[in-house]
Amino acid sequence: MGRAFEYRKARKLKRWGNMARTFTRIGKEIDIAVKAGGPDPDNNTRLRILVQNAKAANMPKENVERAIKRATSKDTSDYKEIVYEGYAPHGIAIVVETATDNNTRTVANVRHAFSKYGGSLGTSGSLDFLFDRKCIFKINKPEGFDLDEFELEMIDYGADEIFEDEGLIHIYGAFEAFGAIQKHLEEQHIEIVSGEFERIPTDTKELTPEQRADVDKVLEKLEEDEDVTNVYHNIKEE
Repeated sequence: MGRAFEYRKARKLKRWGNMARTFTRIGKEIDIAVKAGGPDPDNNTRLRILVQNAKAANMPKENVERAIKRATSKDTSDYKEIVYEGYAPHGIAIVVETATDNNTRTVANVRHAFSKYGGSLGTSGSLDFLFDRKCIFKINKPEGFDLDEFELEMIDYGADEIFEDEGLIHIYGAFEAFGAIQKHLEEQHIEIVSGEFERIPTDTKELTPEQRADVDKVLEKLEEDEDVTNVYHNIKEE
């Protein structure tokens, strides 16, 4: 098992422990997907995956239907996905993904979270070299599944790491391989539990408990913000 597996085992996002925040995050993603590709999951591949993600997160079906309906309304907020990058104390790199209908508010909040605890907001793209952006699918293990054969098959569609964890098969691939992997899984009638994107650090930094406490203040402040959907860092986890 490689770097993606170790990262998945170590990464803990407190905001995913809060069901209300999780539903808000998925709702915003549904809004963006519907505006980009329409409200019919059968004809909107991204929306189809988000509906699966909602199901995996135990989001009620009526919440999903409301989110789709809301996205088709002319009065709904127009969310944009914006990424911010910066450094926390002790040289820790942080990438913040947001979905916002007010960029002025969001950038002010993100900048404040960095500056309040000794960090600084950087320029867009400045941390690209420190993180690999990956797509990740979780699928139910098909009957008669052979991991080695499946891995060889999925390499042709852009997968670069596959492993089993907690009863599910995890497929990691290049960011741009998302559509090809999704299409192949669906054509093979393999049940997709969820599909999303992650940023995996190319290198990590080890911190003392005291230094980690300093950085956690920044991370917690960012994760409290309703506009923030994901926070990534390059701290080496135990």
